[in-house]
Amino acid sequence: MKNINENLNLEQEIQNLRTENEKLKNKNTELELLIKHYEELIRLAKHKQFGSSSEKTEHVEQLGLFDEAESTADKKEPEPTIEEITYKRKKRVGKREEDLSALPVEKITYELPESEKSCPECNHALHEMTKEIRRELKIIPAQVKVVEHVKHVYACRDCAKKNDHVPIIKATTPEPVIKGSLASPSSIAHIMVEKYVKAVPLYRQEQSFIRDGIPISRQTMANWIIRSAEDWLVHVYNRLKELLLKEQVLHADETVLQVLRELGKKANTNSYEWLYRTSGCAKHAIILYEYQPTRSSSHPKRFLSGWGGYLHTDGYQGYNDLPGVTVIGCLAHVRRKFDEALKIMPTDQRASSAAAKGQDYCNKLFALEREFQELPPEQRYEKRLEKSFPIAEAFLAWAKTFEGTAKTPTKAAADYFVNQWGHLKNFYADGRLEISNNRAERSIKPFVIGRKNWLFSNTTKGAQASSVIYSIIQTAIENGLRPFDYLVLLFETLPNCPLSKIDDLMPWNAEVQDICKAKI
Repeated sequence: MKNINENLNLEQEIQNLRTENEKLKNKNTELELLIKHYEELIRLAKHKQFGSSSEKTEHVEQLGLFDEAESTADKKEPEPTIEEITYKRKKRVGKREEDLSALPVEKITYELPESEKSCPECNHALHEMTKEIRRELKIIPAQVKVVEHVKHVYACRDCAKKNDHVPIIKATTPEPVIKGSLASPSSIAHIMVEKYVKAVPLYRQEQSFIRDGIPISRQTMANWIIRSAEDWLVHVYNRLKELLLKEQVLHADETVLQVLRELGKKANTNSYEWLYRTSGCAKHAIILYEYQPTRSSSHPKRFLSGWGGYLHTDGYQGYNDLPGVTVIGCLAHVRRKFDEALKIMPTDQRASSAAAKGQDYCNKLFALEREFQELPPEQRYEKRLEKSFPIAEAFLAWAKTFEGTAKTPTKAAADYFVNQWGHLKNFYADGRLEISNNRAERSIKPFVIGRKNWLFSNTTKGAQASSVIYSIIQTAIENGLRPFDYLVLLFETLPNCPLSKIDDLMPWNAEVQDICKAKI
């Protein structure tokens, strides 16, 4: 009996050891996967910090130019029977003249003095045989001068002698952009272009003005910017918004913004810059920015109040419940996640990886969009259903059945695609829609670049004024205008015309295009 109990105890102990061993094995496997996950995150962080941000996958073979001969040589390959000839050629004659044709020309002529226009051999008069022309680009820095508007005032001497009332008549002068200020249309436009196009902060502009002997402080410049945006540019902004909300297809995006003096918020908390713009199917491009203190869905709901149509977004849930709005997902964000998963893998594992397969599905869909690009919307819609939609469905089936741990970037990318499919498939509802929200991302990029230089807005009024100015400038650029000339035109015209004429100042107006059209 004692031996039986001992055997039972021994078997129970062995079973306990096996169970404990199995638990340790599982724990070890889990830790190994966790370590692998953290290694991938570290590689991804390093790539984001030091690596290329490009997601292009075409012509991968060009990366191995050093060992190209060794990697591509094949002794079994037969010699070609057709000779391929490559060559270099000189730059096309006349290309330089074509590039410079839009610039004004200043001519400096060099001639012999009359006393030297005789032949040194026979003393006969010389005639002009030909000309040699050398061209240079002359850069003229910005010049600042004081403009005095002298208004002549007239009175009647005879009435002054005979009557108690003397009529006084003043010459007509244009209204200033800011009354009682040194600001002119060109000075305000220059400061705005430096800050909102070239991303030069006001303190650096102040230093530049000081070096040129011009006493304009950054506070003065800030006041000019806010006043001119609130008094004049906001009217253009409001009209552009009215026209934007008449479109049936729009794009939206948002990015962070720090505002130092914001009521009820700490200086280091994030506010947001929202962007709404027209799609490629619109007759005229409109790009509008809007500052808001939060990322709440109430902001797009208010901005798009009464609007219904297709809205391209980047997957942020704040757009999902907008009434009357069909959200279109962004396949570029899906491809980006597979691209990131691929880049953090060891090089020898990439080609056969699941991340490469997911990326390949995305590339095929983008390639078809390039193929359909020139088609009218109706034909594009039919071609998408015929060629693109089956690939998208195959992609979805693969992503749903993809086996992998939930912590790997590839699994996360596949899950993201499955979760976004409800919005991504809406892309196939209309030929006017786009496969990605890249159009909005390109439009919000100028703001992001500027933010890297000026870092933050000081006040909410400054943030709101900046949103209006960015909207006017980027809409002007998108319509082929020189932003400086367009701002000057607005500041010269708006103080001197009724708001009922605002449509005459839209960037696509023929007269505005004639005055402000970019040279190239």
